[in-house]
Amino acid sequence: MHQKNSIINTMRKIPFNIYIQAITYLISLFIIYFDSYKTMLKWWKREDYNYCYLVPFVVVYLLWEKREKLLNVSASPTWWGLIPFVFGVSLYWLGELGGEFYTIYISSWFVLMGICLAHLGWRKLKIILFPMAFIITMFPPPNFVFNNISLRMKLLSSKIGVDMIQLYGMSAYRQGNIIDLGFTQLQVVDACSGLRYLIPLIVLGLLLAYFFKASLWKRILLVISTIPISIFVNSLRIASVGILYQFWGPAVAEGFFHDFSGWLIFMVSLGILLVEMWIFKKLPPRDNGKIMGSTAAGIENSQTHMQQDLRPQRKRFLNPPQFVPILILMVLTAVISFSVEFREKTPVAKSFKQFPEQIGGWSGYQGSMDLEIIDELDLSEYFLADYLNQANQSVNFYVAYYESQSKGESIHSPASCLPGSGWSFGEAGVISITLEKPVPREIRIMRAVMKKADAVQVSYYWFPARGRILTNLYELKFFTFWDALTRQRTDGALVRLITPVYPDEDIKDADERLQDFTKQVIPLLDQFLPS
Repeated sequence: MHQKNSIINTMRKIPFNIYIQAITYLISLFIIYFDSYKTMLKWWKREDYNYCYLVPFVVVYLLWEKREKLLNVSASPTWWGLIPFVFGVSLYWLGELGGEFYTIYISSWFVLMGICLAHLGWRKLKIILFPMAFIITMFPPPNFVFNNISLRMKLLSSKIGVDMIQLYGMSAYRQGNIIDLGFTQLQVVDACSGLRYLIPLIVLGLLLAYFFKASLWKRILLVISTIPISIFVNSLRIASVGILYQFWGPAVAEGFFHDFSGWLIFMVSLGILLVEMWIFKKLPPRDNGKIMGSTAAGIENSQTHMQQDLRPQRKRFLNPPQFVPILILMVLTAVISFSVEFREKTPVAKSFKQFPEQIGGWSGYQGSMDLEIIDELDLSEYFLADYLNQANQSVNFYVAYYESQSKGESIHSPASCLPGSGWSFGEAGVISITLEKPVPREIRIMRAVMKKADAVQVSYYWFPARGRILTNLYELKFFTFWDALTRQRTDGALVRLITPVYPDEDIKDADERLQDFTKQVIPLLDQFLPS
């Protein structure tokens, strides 16, 4: 009953026009971000992100915990709130036209922060700063970031896991994320990368630090420590699978044991964090810190603020004045987003089925990809072939074309696709190649060297995009946004060449072979890709 009365009393203290404005904002945000958030909820179903379901409930609890302090500080609406709001709207268009969901999610956060700052003022916003910042943890990171981090964690966890197995006394050899135990091979897949536990552990570390009564440096160190803890414990899990495999067989790497070990490593990680907090409490200075929530709040429980809150409130719908321009911008964003088509599909100039199998002195043998892979990549068209020169040396040639790039359907970088299956991706950088045909010109492309045990490959790749040749995903995202805005086009392609370094040659010879093929294939590609 007391809790119910507390809720009613709290609601009564809030002016009626604030409810109307809040509902208006919620409807506008729903219209603008519904499509992106619907996709985000689908991602939450993946085991990598199912911790996100808890984040909104935690945020609501943290906000409710601050209700009395919020009411005891008067609101001071400010036009400064339009800065994060306008920045958020700009990010929305950058993400919407550039085809990146995460940019849109961050955009919604800046828009929300701008609205709160404009209506509440800085004093009130400081009180709820941590809960508002905590919202960011429910946004799944960009795919290319997640894939890169996951790959690095797989390789690092595999390396440490193999060291642990060898320390135990067993023979183990690693090639990338493949662990060879002699009697069997174990592959460290994405589910075992450790990233599935790292992100939730960081989120948990933030919450523990928020409620931890200790000095600021101790709380920061607590959060940072979640990274090495996650990597170490996950490596221990991989090592345990390798050691127990010889006794129990494949059962230790799948099914109940695999799921149970995943749950166990998270609980062990939590136990380590709690022990770490206990140790920190013993270290000087003792108990002289404040709970992070209180520090972040910056509360001034003065009688002055109490009196300000009790003064008569103007309950006009358009008060404060910041409400009007914010609402106008949100309505304009929604109308333009739904009424203007920024992505007209642009087909290839010529079908890749007509791509020649003979290029100068190179003879090609066309290949194909599984339908599963094609669906995963969301390709419009592709071409895959192995070309051989007169010395029977090969170049693998791959082109992926997208008629229109949108959120979740965009070009993938070889920097995140090529590594794996034991290949390490290194010595990456931009190089220049001079073309003679059809007119002399210089182009810049990416070059990388891949290694696996004694095998070495050299790869060239670039992104042809509406008459440009780009070398990284950040450039690609920006120009996709810009061309969607100015030309209503988001088509683009990935071109990738790979050649092995043969035993009787060095990397320089492989480079010369790739450059020769590149100089001959780009004039041909220009006939197939729209300019």
